[in-house]
Amino acid sequence: LRDAQRESFPPFSLFLAPGFPAEAEDSRSLLQRAVSVLQGSYLDPASQGGFQYSQAILVENDVFLSELRAFARAKEAAGYSREELEETFAFLLFDTEEEARKVGQTGLRVNSSSISTLGDPAKGVYISKHADCLHPRPWHHGKSGYILICKLIKGKVRVIPEDYTTTYTCPSPGYDCHVAESRRAGSAKPSPCQAFEQSQYYVYEVRGGSPAERPRQVCPYIVL
Repeated sequence: LRDAQRESFPPFSLFLAPGFPAEAEDSRSLLQRAVSVLQGSYLDPASQGGFQYSQAILVENDVFLSELRAFARAKEAAGYSREELEETFAFLLFDTEEEARKVGQTGLRVNSSSISTLGDPAKGVYISKHADCLHPRPWHHGKSGYILICKLIKGKVRVIPEDYTTTYTCPSPGYDCHVAESRRAGSAKPSPCQAFEQSQYYVYEVRGGSPAERPRQVCPYIVL
């Protein structure tokens, strides 16, 4: 990922991380599919021409994918609706490829976020719903980084007010995800920091009465 104003970029290419399955598609189609996912998530329409993506790395792990499907089966048996079980995408930004690939290998785990407005980061994980709202500071010309696309099943979602105190909100019984309350109509355009915080999913899974270290409903997919 790179801010794209009048720069030239190397041809994109596909790298498969060791231990991850190859898909029957070439690098061009994987990159096009990943970019389509990213662009379809943008919050700001002006972002469509603002970023350049130069390579795609498939990091989908068969173990995590099977656990995502097991989560879906368990929730379906518990009476969740089709909408609650719909598979969607969410995003994380990293400074280095190594950091992004590590999460692809180990999964997204609790205590990985400095955000706490929607819930205790020791009991759940934070991940962005918009690929153009991945950090609290404005993008600047020439900035680069690595985006991890994750498959996500949100499950039952609870809308809550953001909490800026140190009394962290706990996972809500009977739910799987917290999102922030929508801004009131007519409100001023949010700052980059506000947009980032308000576009977060706080995702958790409670098993055996305790929060899971790695919620199964988040499955790392592609790094760009």
